[in-house]
Amino acid sequence: MKLVYTEQALVGLQEALAFIAPKVSHEKLLEIRNRILDKADSLQQHPYQGQKEPFLEHLDLDHRRVIEGHYKIIYRIINDCIYITDIFDSRQDPDTMRK
Repeated sequence: MKLVYTEQALVGLQEALAFIAPKVSHEKLLEIRNRILDKADSLQQHPYQGQKEPFLEHLDLDHRRVIEGHYKIIYRIINDCIYITDIFDSRQDPDTMRK
């Protein structure tokens, strides 16, 4: 399956990393980023490993999530593509999750 990052997902990743950047070393920041991206990559082998995302069920688009540390990787499977639609720091209020 092909993995596709939406603009929203890339912005979410950037915002999450910017939030923690002042609190961690550059090396730790890169490690966190790499773990998030590696977890997303793992979806290519096991696309249905994630649970349904309850905060997005109202959209009825079958959003799923996998967790890496404090981060939710939100995605949808459409045909032979996995669309990463958001990367969300789960320490935030889930009501602020992008729709």
